[in-house]
Amino acid sequence: MNPERAMNPNNPSDGEKVRAASPFRHRYAVLFIVLASVLMAVIDGTVVNIALPSMTRFFSVDLSDSQWTITAYLITMTSLLLVFGKVSEYVGRARLFFVGIIVFTASSLACGLSAGLPELILFRVIQGAGAAMLFSISSALIFATTPPAERGRAMGYLGATVAIGSIAGPIVGGFVVDSLGWQYIFFINIPIGILLIASAAAYFRIDEKRTTSLSLDWQGSAAMVAMFVALIMALGSLADTGIITPAAIISGAIFLGALALFIWHERRCPAPLLDLSVFSHRAFLFPVIAVVLVFVANFMMAVVGPFYFEGVLGYRPSQVGLVFLVTPAVMVIVAPVAGSLYDRHPTRNYAALGMSITAISFLILSYCAITRNVPGIIVAFVLFGTGVGLFQSPNNTAILSALPKEQLSTASSVIATSRNLGMALGVSLGSILLSFQLMAAGYGGDVITADPALLAVSISRIMAVCACLCGIVVLLSLLDR
Repeated sequence: MNPERAMNPNNPSDGEKVRAASPFRHRYAVLFIVLASVLMAVIDGTVVNIALPSMTRFFSVDLSDSQWTITAYLITMTSLLLVFGKVSEYVGRARLFFVGIIVFTASSLACGLSAGLPELILFRVIQGAGAAMLFSISSALIFATTPPAERGRAMGYLGATVAIGSIAGPIVGGFVVDSLGWQYIFFINIPIGILLIASAAAYFRIDEKRTTSLSLDWQGSAAMVAMFVALIMALGSLADTGIITPAAIISGAIFLGALALFIWHERRCPAPLLDLSVFSHRAFLFPVIAVVLVFVANFMMAVVGPFYFEGVLGYRPSQVGLVFLVTPAVMVIVAPVAGSLYDRHPTRNYAALGMSITAISFLILSYCAITRNVPGIIVAFVLFGTGVGLFQSPNNTAILSALPKEQLSTASSVIATSRNLGMALGVSLGSILLSFQLMAAGYGGDVITADPALLAVSISRIMAVCACLCGIVVLLSLLDR
């Protein structure tokens, strides 16, 4: 078909071609493929938290080593979100998303077949790259293939899919690990991925305007990747040894150097990877910092929580998954209500109130961890989901509203990068704080076999640190007006 040839819609054959040329002709199929792919990636980002104790025992390693299965995935995805967003402008969003499904599926198979922890971490890095391809352009792909009158609803489906993935991850992880073993949290992606690859090959025939050259800030991208990797390497070294080692110092120096280089280059680059001038707005900067701190606190709890329930309370992985279901289930209910309230009565007080409730929930967790009060822990999880649900919509709206419309893409990518950076930092810091405390008490064995009383006290202190982080977010929410 020649799209430039004048066609007569009244002619049956030409009418069919008109319908075939519509960018919306396969919108439901494309929507399903994108949502299913995002769901698979979201679940895989949370399911490993539940499997972490089992992986730690299987490979006979310390938590400071096994946590890299989470950190490597998150830091790779974080580093490449902005990069793949730029790449999609040249290769096409549909093509990059298709490649992302293939990479994610193949690396899932490799993860499940890994015989050693270094192999698993390597394949988790590749899997994180595939996830970055999916997450970086999922919203844009849905937006481009959906009629204007249906875009709001379609984007709502995307948000609901992420929430469902957060709920399903702990449940799927708990039951799969209990019934089949940790390897199958990766194997379960294979049949789903094959179905999505076949579907995408059939329906991802989308006409796109692509740039004639790849306008990518390679120097800025390299500096950003080096910056993130060096930071996590420094934190990982601290978690491994419990002391400031030469490796930690070298990694810290590389991080500072890469950060300085990134800032210097981005300020002078005519087409930067990230326009740093956006951070000169306090109404933009403070909510971005808040996003990072909230996800640091969230993932500190996510990484140490399963060790508390298994090592202190003696729960099975499936039981741990059910307990961790509480928070995302509450968020699915609270977040839309909070968004509607904010639409009618826009005020940043919702964000401050949400983080105040979240700080209180961490204080309750800190107390209940020592007393082993399970009902109190469940109440704290409900409060946590309520607080974060109240916080997210007003805070994200504040970020998007702080910049001109032509910089909305920048604001959106910064939110995604901040969120994933907070996740990676939370996993590392949670592991460091737990390892430090156990080593300070003279224990050098596996975390899961530590004395339950020692483990409970250590995790209680970490929950108190999370409460302090949320307190800082409350102040930021009040000061960014």
